[in-house]
Amino acid sequence: MKYKITIAYCWYLNSTMIVKMYFFNGIAFTFDELPDDAVYDDELIDLANQQLKYEPIHLYHGSNYLIMEECHPCLFEVDVENPEHLPCD
Repeated sequence: MKYKITIAYCWYLNSTMIVKMYFFNGIAFTFDELPDDAVYDDELIDLANQQLKYEPIHLYHGSNYLIMEECHPCLFEVDVENPEHLPCD
């Protein structure tokens, strides 16, 4: 079975920053920080407003679940249909 990585721009930390959030079959598991001025970019604001807002606890739960199932794409070898969307680090 192949899994899918998706990416979305979301509000994070009490809506104080916009991040590039990574999802594994819909489960948020990590993010990339964007430059500080991203919160002033109207296009990114519109994209982030269309998504759920996230806090560290959401990533903690999502990552722990994926680790327990041994399918966290950054830690385990998982069959991903679009590996080019995985975070670089």
